[in-house]
Amino acid sequence: MTAPDILRRVAETIEARKTADPASSYVAGLFAKGHDAILKKVAEEAAETLLAAKDGDRLPIVRETADLWFHCLVVLAWHGLGPEDVLAELQRREGISGVEEKKSRPGNN
Repeated sequence: MTAPDILRRVAETIEARKTADPASSYVAGLFAKGHDAILKKVAEEAAETLLAAKDGDRLPIVRETADLWFHCLVVLAWHGLGPEDVLAELQRREGISGVEEKKSRPGNN
């Protein structure tokens, strides 16, 4: 199974669970709490990823990054987006200098 396949399967699971009973589904519970709660969770997971990276222990870095990616998929689902949208953007950027890509964004000229 490829990485995009795994991301799609997780996104499909999130989509299926976002309207489930919040008492039985973590994802449904996040959706029930609303957008701000989801964003707070992403910020929390990002901070935990940074702390794990600062410590340099590989397993916690991987685990915290998995948590962060999962919660980013939840944010995407909230907005009607999925991993294919992010993968398409990464593909669009492939072969473009990061400096040039940033300059091409509105307001960065």
